[in-house]
Amino acid sequence: MEFLFVLIIPIIFFIATSVRVMREYERGIIYTLGRYTHTTGPGLIILIPLVQQMVTVDLRIRTEDVPPQDVISKDNISVRVSAVVYYRVVDPADAINKVENFYQATSELAQTTLRSVLGKHELDDMLSKRDDLNGDVQIILDKATEGWGIKITNVELKNIDIDPSMIRAIAKQAEAERDRRAKIINAEGEFQAAKQLDEAAKIMANRPETMQLRYLAALQEIAGDRTNTIILPIPDILGKLVGK
Repeated sequence: MEFLFVLIIPIIFFIATSVRVMREYERGIIYTLGRYTHTTGPGLIILIPLVQQMVTVDLRIRTEDVPPQDVISKDNISVRVSAVVYYRVVDPADAINKVENFYQATSELAQTTLRSVLGKHELDDMLSKRDDLNGDVQIILDKATEGWGIKITNVELKNIDIDPSMIRAIAKQAEAERDRRAKIINAEGEFQAAKQLDEAAKIMANRPETMQLRYLAALQEIAGDRTNTIILPIPDILGKLVGK
């Protein structure tokens, strides 16, 4: 009985320290006497006790929330931007051997990249061109994490919050811009009208009968108005009517 007990203890120790069962989405990084030897899994894994160690890596897509970041836009507007990053491990050995903590490293890199990219754009671009900004951040992150064995699959901007004082300033700026455009449109209309009047004046100067037609048209328009006395100069027309 004692012999059986002595025999069972090493077996239990061997199973506890040497036998691993890995799921389909897991991979094991094997170290033999501290040196990386190979990547294994999934399935049943047997390690040499006290000689080999294994680090398990999850290959599923991870979701990393990027906390709100204070960003100064290109047009000097302060905003707080939050985002979410989707990524997965494509090379488990690099993810473990080339960076101390790839979870934290990816999160920190996402924060700095988000501030850097958005700081190069105006507020209007942040609000209206989110897809383009998402793509820009994803490309930069993917290139930076490639050496870590990380693949950035997607980046999405979540919230773009503007300080209330800035909202009032933006509203005033937008109102001033609308007034400016209205004045420009009005000025352009007056300019075009002046050009048309100038052309009409040139035509009437060359052909006096056209001015007489204008007088007659004006008389027809005011013929129904009997409440006022209207004096309208009609040069040459009366003389022509009486034959002088």
